[in-house]
Amino acid sequence: MLPAPGEVEEPAGRPLGTAVVGGGFMAAVHSRAARSARSRLVGALTSTPEGSRRAAAALGLERAYSSLEELLADDAVDVVHVCTPNALHAEQVLAAVAAGKHVVCEKPLATGPDEAARVVDAAASAGVVVAVPFVYRFHPMVREARARVRSGEVGRVLTVAGSYLQDWMLSPEDDDWRVDPARGGPSRAFADIGSHLVDLLETVTGDRVASLAATLSTVHPHRARHRDVATEDAAAVVVRTAGGAVGTLLVSQVAPGRKNRLHLEVAGSAESLAFDQEDPERLWVGRRAGSRLLPRDADQLSPDAARLCVVPAGHPQGYQDAFDAFVADVHTAVRGGRPEALPLAADGARAVVLTAAVLDSARTGAWVDVPAPHQEVRDDR
Repeated sequence: MLPAPGEVEEPAGRPLGTAVVGGGFMAAVHSRAARSARSRLVGALTSTPEGSRRAAAALGLERAYSSLEELLADDAVDVVHVCTPNALHAEQVLAAVAAGKHVVCEKPLATGPDEAARVVDAAASAGVVVAVPFVYRFHPMVREARARVRSGEVGRVLTVAGSYLQDWMLSPEDDDWRVDPARGGPSRAFADIGSHLVDLLETVTGDRVASLAATLSTVHPHRARHRDVATEDAAAVVVRTAGGAVGTLLVSQVAPGRKNRLHLEVAGSAESLAFDQEDPERLWVGRRAGSRLLPRDADQLSPDAARLCVVPAGHPQGYQDAFDAFVADVHTAVRGGRPEALPLAADGARAVVLTAAVLDSARTGAWVDVPAPHQEVRDDR
């Protein structure tokens, strides 16, 4: 079994060097996680030299770069964290891979399936790690749910029901670069948070969405800086899985009072499981008789879930802990290890393909078959 995040023994030699491209909220999350993984925080790059200097100072990185070329030429950089607007992701990842760097790229990996497939192929050809932070996989109770499905305790999966609800775009005065398809891509709510929901579904069940029917809603056709909004505020999706389960998914960025409520319930022939990201310390285990709440207590969990328990039961873990565990496992992979359920480029491409299917179904009003992954994900998903 792999050691717990933060307990990896560093091999002889220098620590891995990290550079961060971007300077916003996610850049701060990534840099904290890299620091937790004992990385050397080498440098920062944003869209301007002054912005790069501010980001380096704010995030505690050693230096500021003036260009991506300068960053990629720095031999001190082993891992590049891409935290820029969506439309830049594929281009920047491909450049980093061509330079022999490992990459952590914010989702979406690309704004279209063809671009995403090129990234998967390039990473495989170069022999580098390209990881996508589907970090909700790294909550211990998600791993516990996954282990219960894999062990057969849940029985045959019959139905799934999930939602990812936020309210940060509730008002027409709320605005963001993601609203603009030229920067954020053709999908907003589903690409941004629906991708997490489907990844959680497929990770926990070990099954894949095979077909879907979707409808989208743009609640505000005009926002503060965007007069003609073309991307969705909400999406509702009905799914069928390859294994025969059916389910419903609801995604919204206009749900009052919901800040980051990612919820998944899986009903099997023997028991049901429910995980709520805003209450991540417990897993609901539903049975016809004797339902219970299972606490995050390493002594009661599967080995993979227990590995991710970095503090004792009763001491809450949260989002940053999950992100830290993800980056720690990225470092393990860079050093040649095989962490379980690490989301790689193929997983990022899978999310892009699913988003395209949602857009296609909403446009045509028909059920859409979801293509198989461009490169099949490892068996340890």
